Amino acid sequence: MRIASVCLWVLSLALLAGCGQREAPVDRAAKEGILLIDSGAEPATLDPQLASGQPEHKVIVALFEGLLVPHPEREGEVLPGVAEEWEHNDDASVWTFRLRENARWSDGSALTAHDFVRSYQRMLSPELAADFVTLLYRLKNAEDYHQGRLSNFGKVGVKALDEHTLQLTLVGPTPYFPTLLTHYAWYPVPIGTIEAHGGLFDRSGAWTRPGNIVGNGPFVLTRWEPNSRLQARPNRFYWNRENVALKGIDFFPIENDETSARMFDAGELHLTHSLPTSDYERRKMRGDPTLVEGQQLGTYYYALNTDRKPLDDARVRRALALALDRSVIVQHITRSGERPAHRFVPDGFNQYAYEGPARYKPAEARRLLAEAGFPNGAGFPELTLTYNTLEGHRRIAEAVANLWRENLGIGVRLENIEWRTYLERRAQGEFQIGRMGWVADYYDPLTFLEIMISESGNNDSNWSNAEYDRLVAQAMREPDMAARGRQMAAAEAILMEEMPVVPVYFYARRWLQDERVQGWHFNLLDQHPYQFVSLEGGN
Repeated sequence: MRIASVCLWVLSLALLAGCGQREAPVDRAAKEGILLIDSGAEPATLDPQLASGQPEHKVIVALFEGLLVPHPEREGEVLPGVAEEWEHNDDASVWTFRLRENARWSDGSALTAHDFVRSYQRMLSPELAADFVTLLYRLKNAEDYHQGRLSNFGKVGVKALDEHTLQLTLVGPTPYFPTLLTHYAWYPVPIGTIEAHGGLFDRSGAWTRPGNIVGNGPFVLTRWEPNSRLQARPNRFYWNRENVALKGIDFFPIENDETSARMFDAGELHLTHSLPTSDYERRKMRGDPTLVEGQQLGTYYYALNTDRKPLDDARVRRALALALDRSVIVQHITRSGERPAHRFVPDGFNQYAYEGPARYKPAEARRLLAEAGFPNGAGFPELTLTYNTLEGHRRIAEAVANLWRENLGIGVRLENIEWRTYLERRAQGEFQIGRMGWVADYYDPLTFLEIMISESGNNDSNWSNAEYDRLVAQAMREPDMAARGRQMAAAEAILMEEMPVVPVYFYARRWLQDERVQGWHFNLLDQHPYQFVSLEGGN
């Protein structure tokens, strides 16, 4: 349906260009202050407590806001959001937030500290099965409540001292806590609205549909045409509405980056989500001023489902990792500044030093495979590698399959499915090898390491290691930064020895940006709060 609409649009544009009469959509939208952006794919949900992907993130941060918001330019720094002031005790284990008295939901009702308490209770309820629930394990007794070992939510470390004062008591000193709070898992959600449209644990998303949804961000969702467009317009009850320059955002869920680039060139988009390699090189050579690029705190990897044979054998998993020549992929396929990933946590974090062992060692890979009972790949069952729709994913998957075939003598079948179905299959464990990517949610190595603990909803490998869990939990509580770094490095060493994930490369980001877009800065975390974005020439 989307392809059809794109074709019609291209035809219409050609006719308009021939007549030479009407202005391009980006020109008209810029005058109106409407940002036109490719959000990457159709969002699987707009519920902040159920979302887990980048396409969802791009829309959710327009509709909701947390206690604090990320600084649009400076890594690891935060600005006031719903909270106008905050303080912590001496060891940074108890944090107190003063909420704005003019904070409102988009239906005009007051947003209070009790809304955060009720939201965190929903997030921690086992019935919800939220992927990011472990982020809230920083709260005292949160893990016990989520695991059913504690039934009294009053003992969890979240308390409304009054209508506008929220106190969070953590499991231990957490000096980096403010940057953690910018993640949407910590956002408030409208409990009354959710109860009125399916109930607290209904995953259908009925409450997030236009007409139902109530948020507290700078924009409200006014239109959602599946696989075509999502439209957000100003929230007249947003506390800082006078300083929000954009008059609206139109999100286009485009899975094909070539289509996105063509739409940008035709004047249909102000921002693309990504850029095909061939297009990137062409623009780079000619010095295209709309091309934006740089490094990112993110890892492209494959998750190996350890519940499926023969991937339940660590020797097989390590063989797959060691047989992968990552330089081939970054030099001949992605070709945009990506770096081979020899470990899971990417470069770029201060005070963290771990050198991973996942380098290209084909002879060692063959030895491990033989030790697992498959000399030269004999008798090894065909594997299925699943990836979501994107030309780049397909090309990388083909290269990986070829490398494994050449170095290990094994067969790999490729399976391509669209984003929403891909997320469902991934969540249900219906895959053998799955294409994954993880971008830092906050500026700390734990943003990568904690997704692989046993209880994480994002641990798609179904891998579990008690010592790994213990080290990550210890690092969450450790006040000594040097000791904390050693604990995280020890945990990552276990991860790379067991290899439930095969890192491929560390991300570089590239996209096209209309020169009229202001306030959309490059940063390692790829965070762009819309409150600070504007369009030059807009009304």
